[in-house]
Amino acid sequence: MCAKRVPNNSSATAATISAESCGCLYLVGTPIGNLEDITLRALRILKEVDLIACEDTRHTQKLLNHYDIAKRLVSYHEHNEMTRSPELLIKLEDGAKVALVSDAGMPLVSDPGYRLVALCVRHKIPVVPIPGPSALLAALSGSGLPSEEFLFVGFLPQRSGERRRMLEHLRIEDRTIILYEAPHRIAESIADARQILGDRPACIAREVTKLHEEFLRGKLSQLEESLAERPARGEITLVVGPPEASAVSGQADTSQSLSDRVEELIRQAKLDRKEALKLAAKERGISRRAAYDQLVESKSKPN
Repeated sequence: MCAKRVPNNSSATAATISAESCGCLYLVGTPIGNLEDITLRALRILKEVDLIACEDTRHTQKLLNHYDIAKRLVSYHEHNEMTRSPELLIKLEDGAKVALVSDAGMPLVSDPGYRLVALCVRHKIPVVPIPGPSALLAALSGSGLPSEEFLFVGFLPQRSGERRRMLEHLRIEDRTIILYEAPHRIAESIADARQILGDRPACIAREVTKLHEEFLRGKLSQLEESLAERPARGEITLVVGPPEASAVSGQADTSQSLSDRVEELIRQAKLDRKEALKLAAKERGISRRAAYDQLVESKSKPN
């Protein structure tokens, strides 16, 4: 533990004393495409630290070469995070200043880093975020979809069944949804999203900040048709807007009883009973309380 106790009559802050008396972990945001998208503070930190931990040393070296920064690099990725984190912690406890970067954007956002941050917090090592570019925020801001509230999901599961189950969980969501997806899976994911979430307004943000940046906007069905004509390439962020009020109520199968629909959601989407009831109620355009009353009434009737 390297945090130093601050005297009551000291004007220095605890954070300043702590950072000066031991190591410090900096979470540095790096460009998601265009190398000019990096802050002056991030460049200063990368020049000052003793060590830079990065996903791909070759990728990060290109950024450092662009800004004439010579610094020791060590790999830190999902396959060695378990062992590398305690190694870096020892260096930090010995007083090293370490910058953690991902290949693009902010560390920990659909990227490794959580284990190291958790260890630092546990051992009282200062953790300082150096904010920078974010693919999800760039895509959201350029999508033309509601941005007051949104849900970032990260990557959908690769397997079709697991992906569809996650989308079933999201069907109850009425905020804008932001997803990352690989180009070879985006067509399948959009087809599944249209079938499960309904034909919502959406946007494919492709190669954001790069030379071939592109925003494709329209209903999910229109994006599906567009991808059939011209498959997507490059880094992709999918932004799905909230459902229209008429679409929400139109999703319900009125020939199916409420209790049967609840049981179906529990079985197929792996929802708990509370979530299943909430979703079934929303599909029918009624409150959860009204749906609960219906269930109680149906159970009280003789078969």
